[in-house]
Amino acid sequence: MSLNEFMATNFQQFWELTGFANATWQHLVMLVVGLFFLWLAIKKNFEPMLLVPIGFGILIGNIPFNGAAGLEVGIYEEGSVLNILYNGVSAGWYPPLIFLGIGAMTDFSALIANPKLMLVGAAAQFGIFGAYMVALALGFAPDQAGAIAIIGGADGPTAIFLSSKLAPNLMGAIAVSAYSYMALVPLIQPPIMRLLTTKHERVIKMKPARAVSQNEKIIFPIVGLLLTCFVVPSGIPLLGMLFFGNLLRECGVTNRLAKTASNALTDIVTILLGMTVGASTQASEFLTLDTIFIFALGFMAFIIASASGVLFVKIFNLFLPASKKLNPLIGNAGVSAVPMSARISNNLGLEYDPSNYLLMHAMGPNVAGVIGSAVAAGVLLGFLAFYP
Repeated sequence: MSLNEFMATNFQQFWELTGFANATWQHLVMLVVGLFFLWLAIKKNFEPMLLVPIGFGILIGNIPFNGAAGLEVGIYEEGSVLNILYNGVSAGWYPPLIFLGIGAMTDFSALIANPKLMLVGAAAQFGIFGAYMVALALGFAPDQAGAIAIIGGADGPTAIFLSSKLAPNLMGAIAVSAYSYMALVPLIQPPIMRLLTTKHERVIKMKPARAVSQNEKIIFPIVGLLLTCFVVPSGIPLLGMLFFGNLLRECGVTNRLAKTASNALTDIVTILLGMTVGASTQASEFLTLDTIFIFALGFMAFIIASASGVLFVKIFNLFLPASKKLNPLIGNAGVSAVPMSARISNNLGLEYDPSNYLLMHAMGPNVAGVIGSAVAAGVLLGFLAFYP
């Protein structure tokens, strides 16, 4: 073999291993999606803590390579580094760690002071069950329909946890859909809130919440765990970690553990979770007709959930005395996008009355929504996990 032939043969082999030789239009589409997510996060400041890891993960997962070469670099290739990191998603152990951090960060005082706000969080879960019925009508199997429907809770970790158990083959699309709608809360919710409320309702001022004692804060996670998990034992991985994290925060003797759970641990898991979820959107697995249906159903579920919360408050006000009426703008916070939805309630309230601060009132249904979506996931898992 001459030198020229040797060089030509080796160059051909090298070329076949490059991304340029293996790129398809599907890869290019997904790379554009990843760049779009990064643009939203960096330039528009849309939930950068979520969209930067997911967007960059999409870029990582859609670098074309020759799968037949046995390079073990793809996220779905057994033994690859990405596959090992992805185990936290596919096996469902990243979400409970995120819930531990959420519990350690969350102050449940607004909910403890005004327990009826739990009903607003519960009402927002109608989006989940509405999307479940529509998904069944579109021909999805019951377990797949349940995994898709949980997107309506606007809770990425819960969506990942449930889809890993019920529909692992749809997990990438479900996770990206859930996190996308979480990040787009500032765009999606305000038009719904304006449409469903009157000017008079938007300026309703709610009474300041009563002071909550430290003993109440300590008792709440213990009682909350026992009540919710006795009703829905399948929700133990999420609810157990949520209430455990909150007890670390409130008990006063584990401040170092609470600080670690709410900061370092949550940040590390968020990085790994976001990056691997993004990388799981390999073009060959992600660009399917099912993905389009999942995004459409997720959007519908989120719309129903946001509207249900607002409408429930309006109906609830019919039975409340004038001095105790709730501002319907807090109804959108019943979804579990914490604290984004509560901030939207507050910002919209200030837009119509600069002295009407709704943030602390909206945090009640917002944290109730976290509990509600985890309970809903437990209900779906309990009913559907063993579906034949």
